[in-house]
Amino acid sequence: MSSTTAPSGLARARRGLAPGGPGAGSPNPGHVNRKSKLSAQATRTFFWLLLPSVVLLVLIHGYPLIHAGVQATHDGDLLQTGNFVGGENFATVLSSPAFWKAAQFTLWFTIVGVFGSWLVGLGLALLLRTKIPAGPTFKVLLLLPWVVPIVVSSTAWNWLVATPDSLVPSLFRNLGLGTPLFLADPNLAAITVMVFKVWVSFPFMMMMISAALASVDTTVYEAASMDGATRFQQFTQITLPLIARSTYISWILMTIFCVNDFPTIYLLTGGGPVSATTSLVVLAYRTVFQDFATGPGVAIAFLMTMTLVVISVLLYRQIRKSSVE
Repeated sequence: MSSTTAPSGLARARRGLAPGGPGAGSPNPGHVNRKSKLSAQATRTFFWLLLPSVVLLVLIHGYPLIHAGVQATHDGDLLQTGNFVGGENFATVLSSPAFWKAAQFTLWFTIVGVFGSWLVGLGLALLLRTKIPAGPTFKVLLLLPWVVPIVVSSTAWNWLVATPDSLVPSLFRNLGLGTPLFLADPNLAAITVMVFKVWVSFPFMMMMISAALASVDTTVYEAASMDGATRFQQFTQITLPLIARSTYISWILMTIFCVNDFPTIYLLTGGGPVSATTSLVVLAYRTVFQDFATGPGVAIAFLMTMTLVVISVLLYRQIRKSSVE
């Protein structure tokens, strides 16, 4: 076939030409102009409708961010801005052993909080996808750790593990396993806080994954079974890829939740013992409101924000890749 063959109907449609001869489908200039005017009018309308929200967001978030930037580069306190010191506060923070200890705990707290809650949520979402007795009631009960106020949850966990006579240490003692001090031993306190975070966070992951699984057509699994795919192959090659977008979104959100989580840690351990459970946000709080060193405290918050932005961008790229695939 010659390379000069007339384009097909589909090709002509993509180029804005109707089927027929070369000039048969030429677009009407008047029609194009009307569409352009309507498009420009819609764009202007959208802009004016969006403008109030943008201005409000800038006022709400922009001013505190600028003010925090000013505080991070000055040596003042909560009442006075102080003198300009440039990056001295950041240098002080980055050279502090307390900062790196808090950063290490924050890293582990975030890793366990994100992937621990995701694994538990994934398992429960897959379980709820099957037909189990009283499934809706079971799902409502599983939402309670997320719905109940964190103050109530932390009080309950304190009652369970805080003292040697609490329920869980007493159970260990009766089983001949000693009397673990969950909130007094630094290592046990860190583990307890991480488990508590998984406890209060897995319902969120479960709902995100359940919503993603609900959009998966069951005929895909039926076809895979007919082709001889095992349950594990269906899970790794069908389920996980199809919920990848929702997974990355939930990871971004939970990472932000974990890094910025103040009440979960502070209400359970107060950052102790011996700063074993002090995260960056708890350290920033202590620096600003207990040590009254506003500059270094706000510098810690800025470093946290920069880290979250980098992580969010990396995960967002994975979201775009999964969408393309």
